[in-house]
Amino acid sequence: MDRTQLQRHLDELLEAARFKDYCPNGLQVEGAADVLRVVCGVTASLALIEAAIERRAQAILVHHGWFWRGEDVRIVGLRRARISRLLAHDINLFAYHLPLDAHAELGNNAGLGRALGLRPTRMSGEQGLLWFGELDAPMPAHALAARFGEVSGRQPLLVGDGGREVRCVAWCTGGAQGMFEQAIDAGAELYVSGEISEQTTHLARESGVPYIAAGHHATERYGVQALAAYLTQTLRLQAEFVDIDNPV
Repeated sequence: MDRTQLQRHLDELLEAARFKDYCPNGLQVEGAADVLRVVCGVTASLALIEAAIERRAQAILVHHGWFWRGEDVRIVGLRRARISRLLAHDINLFAYHLPLDAHAELGNNAGLGRALGLRPTRMSGEQGLLWFGELDAPMPAHALAARFGEVSGRQPLLVGDGGREVRCVAWCTGGAQGMFEQAIDAGAELYVSGEISEQTTHLARESGVPYIAAGHHATERYGVQALAAYLTQTLRLQAEFVDIDNPV
């Protein structure tokens, strides 16, 4: 598939232009003009680049790309090592951050909701990134945390009242612990995100709303996994999700 056609298709599919983000979305590094093999992963790390080289891929598609706002823009050290390997093998780098969190079917929030057995009911917050949904029947918070552990292979951290029966759940993948209070104010009985901060524990205890920190990496595998399947089934590309383990 022509690189430009692939870029245009992904930009439109994920509505990249409507998001105000911390990094450029879409094609970040230009490589081969024709794309057949695509490696999908959470982060454009050196390990993922080496996996793409091993598979003779023409493109890498990630959730966490490069060129973040506020970063040192110099191409030195570890940044040079990554980019030089990519350029030497003529590999394109595509990255979609907030667009891949928010997509109603392929996004990280959608995938996490399915994994937890939640039926989405509404979206709010900045750019629609805070999702709300309901379980089919109430269950203790600790049981929902255990459910995620079973489906993800990663045991989450639960703080607050683990015995509280919950049905209305709010969530946002990745590092969205800053939305916890907003979720509480909107009526959530439990909140799920990837990361946790020191003050999160006190907020969970004092509000009575439990908090599940399910892992930044673990909650943001869903989007790139879904895109790998989409590229294979819809665009007939040879796309593969490669999971570079990350305990965070």
